[in-house]
Amino acid sequence: MNTFKKMVAALLVLSSTAAPVAAFAQSPVSLSGDVKAVETTVDDAGNEVTKLVDPDVIVPGDRLVFGTDYANNGAEPVENFVVTNPLPAAVRLAPDADPQLVVSVDAGKSWGVLASLTVAGEDGSPRAASHADVTHVRWTLPVIAPGESGRLEYPAIIR
Repeated sequence: MNTFKKMVAALLVLSSTAAPVAAFAQSPVSLSGDVKAVETTVDDAGNEVTKLVDPDVIVPGDRLVFGTDYANNGAEPVENFVVTNPLPAAVRLAPDADPQLVVSVDAGKSWGVLASLTVAGEDGSPRAASHADVTHVRWTLPVIAPGESGRLEYPAIIR
């Protein structure tokens, strides 16, 4: 297996197993994750066409979309359900990610929108956190009704 395929395989494992870490042991909510590569082509009419595809060969600078599907398989609503996804070290949050996305830049110790977070600069003084500093993303779903399902996504770029 070449290096690129190994990286894709590692990203898929991280997304589908470690990503939904906030699921409660007895929760009726099921989670499953995936990773798709963003592929842009030009059609016969000269229009750009963007689609999500299964990653094959990825290189630094390639765009990915990490997704988590959720479903409430129970008979009761689930309130304040938290889904936390760690970003694999090989990727950084894309600059066009939703600015209201709740993120952590310190491995999940603190949370906020990126514009409100700081990290230590090279000289030790605080600096504004950047997309490359993000270690985790998190969503809090206020209510998931019985039978309800949905999808959570964030864009990333291979480092």
